[in-house]
Amino acid sequence: MEVKIGVQYAPRELVLDSAQSPAEIEQIVTQAIMTEGTLSLTDERGRRVIVPVSKIAYVEIAEAAPRSVGFTVR
Repeated sequence: MEVKIGVQYAPRELVLDSAQSPAEIEQIVTQAIMTEGTLSLTDERGRRVIVPVSKIAYVEIAEAAPRSVGFTVR
């Protein structure tokens, strides 16, 4: 799963690839918003991203698109 987190007053969004399902990520985000604490997600390499809920603008959950390598015709 590819997760994009928009942070207020930040010019770029945070992007991470997660091994969790969309339902699990949605549950984590919803729970973080309800408790008004921090959103903490871990990517496939074990790196952790922690964002204060008060600074989150949006969270986008999508399937990771396969990247093409080389010269391909679409």
